[in-house]
Amino acid sequence: METEEIEFELAGEFLAEIRKEFGEGDEKSVKVAELKKIEQGGRTMEEFVQNFKRIARGSGYKGHPLIEEFKWGMNRSIRRKLMEVENQSCSIEKWFKRAIALDRNYKESRREEERLRGKKENNGAPAPRLNNQEAFGQSLPWPQVWPRRQETPPQWAPTGPTLMEGVERTNATMVTPQ
Repeated sequence: METEEIEFELAGEFLAEIRKEFGEGDEKSVKVAELKKIEQGGRTMEEFVQNFKRIARGSGYKGHPLIEEFKWGMNRSIRRKLMEVENQSCSIEKWFKRAIALDRNYKESRREEERLRGKKENNGAPAPRLNNQEAFGQSLPWPQVWPRRQETPPQWAPTGPTLMEGVERTNATMVTPQ
């Protein structure tokens, strides 16, 4: 530029020379900054873990520092429950597994609370049944339920308990739900 001569004919050549001269930036620093900013937010723990793994890959973080970044990125309620565990995991993979399991349990308990709250609001009547997408966050087919056959017992069948071959008789009684 000082000689006012054009050394490059294409912009790509110019950019390649700049990258060669100044480097492409410190990729590790970029990954570390991303790790410090990542948050679970409204994502499932599975989604958060996958994203976290992708970012952590080039960060240079290992062991305890990586676990610390993971803990501070997850939602507070799950982090609190993981921190209250007596035997805390020492590997990041165990933290991932426990966090995913806790997230699933937490979401399942919330669905159950909502179902029970709906039952209470209907004065004890059963709450309306949720479809698969509402209940599990995804669309799955309901299993086929075959109608129960209504057969009248044969006249010769005994009315009391019968002995079955190879089974000991006990005094246990069977309670059937109504």
